[in-house]
Amino acid sequence: MKQITLVTILAAAAIALPLVIGENPYITGILISVLMMAALSSAWNILGGYAGQYSFGHAAYFGAGAYTTMILLTNYSTLNPLICIAVGIIVASIIALITGSIVFRLRGHYFGLASIAVAEIVRLSVLNFDFTGGAQGILLSDVSLWGLDLNSKNPFYYGMLLVLVVTLGITAYLRTSKTGYYLQAIREDQDAASSLGINLSFYKNKSLLISAALTSVLGSLYGLYIRFIDTSAVLDLRLSIEIILTAIIGGVGTLWGPVVGAFLLVPLAEMLRSNLLGDALIKAGLVSETSALGIFLKENLAHAHVLVYGIITVLCILYLPKGILGLFRRAK
Repeated sequence: MKQITLVTILAAAAIALPLVIGENPYITGILISVLMMAALSSAWNILGGYAGQYSFGHAAYFGAGAYTTMILLTNYSTLNPLICIAVGIIVASIIALITGSIVFRLRGHYFGLASIAVAEIVRLSVLNFDFTGGAQGILLSDVSLWGLDLNSKNPFYYGMLLVLVVTLGITAYLRTSKTGYYLQAIREDQDAASSLGINLSFYKNKSLLISAALTSVLGSLYGLYIRFIDTSAVLDLRLSIEIILTAIIGGVGTLWGPVVGAFLLVPLAEMLRSNLLGDALIKAGLVSETSALGIFLKENLAHAHVLVYGIITVLCILYLPKGILGLFRRAK
């Protein structure tokens, strides 16, 4: 009952938030990034957190949704974007089924390396095909949906929020379902799960299919949001790593862990990129602007978000193996 009340309050606050902050594109853009990363990490968590299959290739499914939607709308401008998103789900699902039939024969770090290889094959294929725009990418002109102003950020905020809610709902259902228990058994000991009659290949592929479909929807929304994509934006290995780090830092294998990780890491990365953190230290008088440290912060802090991710990840692995959410539970 308490969880239902908490979820209701959070949902109401999230729905009302754009009305509270008003027309502020910068803050709305950050919130969209937070919701997207929370949903991406939650979708990955179904496969990596509950089934224990650490995939480093989820950018392939994100890119499949983005490229499918953009290619269709570029060639058929009157097509309903929702149809394009549905086609993107189909394309990502086909890639997931082909990938699963190959890489799930492997375990451990061999599986991780194979998932990277699959993502790189997809990236290089897209990079060398003419209909995908190659290295130039795809630029999308104006598109409409039910009369909504898609030049505004608010429709994409609510779109990302809806996908996050759906992803969390699916995750919550899986946790207490037969499939969820089978996935957790596979995560703990695959040989023992197999000896109990659990079909490892079927349930691994099932979790991958769900995860890939949700990731594809987010890729489609992202393509519609920024109107321009290329391989470095939607198929880069760094995206897959950020998705995994968000889940690990928040609490892998938990319902709210990816959400907590996204609300911590995305604003932190934005503060570093825009040098807000360095400026705040200087304005507070903690660091002199003309000192060696102040100059270093102004020149280098904007490029240090990946380094900070790495430091936080190492600290979490050493001292918080169950993530930030695990720390809250332990304190409780």
